[in-house]
Amino acid sequence: MVKILPINDDALDEAAAVLRAGGLVAFPTETVYGLGADATDSTAVARIFEAKKRPSFNPLICHFPTLHKAWERVAADPRAHRLASEFWPGALTMVLPMRPDSGLSPLVSAGLPTAAVRVPADPRAQALLARCMRPVAAPSANRSGAISPTTARHVADSLGDAVDLILDGGPCPVGVESTILDLTGAETVLLRPGGVPEEDLSACLGTPVTPTAATAKEREALKSPGLMRSHYAPNAAVRLNAAFPGDDEVYLAFGPDAPAGALNLSERGDLREAAANLFAHLHALDTADAATIAVAPIPETGLGRAINDRLRRAAAPRENAH
Repeated sequence: MVKILPINDDALDEAAAVLRAGGLVAFPTETVYGLGADATDSTAVARIFEAKKRPSFNPLICHFPTLHKAWERVAADPRAHRLASEFWPGALTMVLPMRPDSGLSPLVSAGLPTAAVRVPADPRAQALLARCMRPVAAPSANRSGAISPTTARHVADSLGDAVDLILDGGPCPVGVESTILDLTGAETVLLRPGGVPEEDLSACLGTPVTPTAATAKEREALKSPGLMRSHYAPNAAVRLNAAFPGDDEVYLAFGPDAPAGALNLSERGDLREAAANLFAHLHALDTADAATIAVAPIPETGLGRAINDRLRRAAAPRENAH
């Protein structure tokens, strides 16, 4: 039975300790309950995808107690500063370039050079984030595809023992997810409508935000997660389900029976460890100047489905890549 605690100082201290130890904590924000993990710990972040049974490694929103803590991890332009002064703390998420020394797990950004960041308004969430002293990655605390949770009971019914601790803060007042804006290009693009209306954002910026593109060609140009067939791809070609590497290939192995010297996602065949290592290992092999990265077969179960989703995107034809 998952542990559910009413929020008080002792519960917040316990939850912060669970997060620092690599555990999962569900906690209330003003929008919905989030499923939190230490955003600097790839193994902890992999547990989020495992718990949610998320089909792919989509970028996750990183939560911070103050805007100053967020700016330590991402590069904010004048638009971001203006929006933060108006809507933070609050139900607005901004996608911004990561700083080179951000320390965020590659799983948080799904291998992209950007991060989605938010400062929640709920004072209990702020208290937890301040105690944790680390950025917290937190998608909605429900199984992927299920209704977003606005009470602790919703979380328990959806995730059960997959989460280590649930903080019960009662119903969420907003009840819908945060609005997401992409600020990585010249245009301000609305990736997801949510708790802050589009009209308020446009009024703050003094210019209309660009709605999420409707055409296939426009969707290919977006940096929104999961929209592109060839996505998060290395410079080298990628060959999947390779039992052994070819003469001109580098090898990304999985399991105990790997060729000597190969970079291994998990020598134990542990899918959680493999997920935590995926993006870092692809980056490392991409610097080896080989024409092709050969990848060992990954089981199509549990987190293996998410790993294979990303590998298939990396191996897809590049004509639509950005």
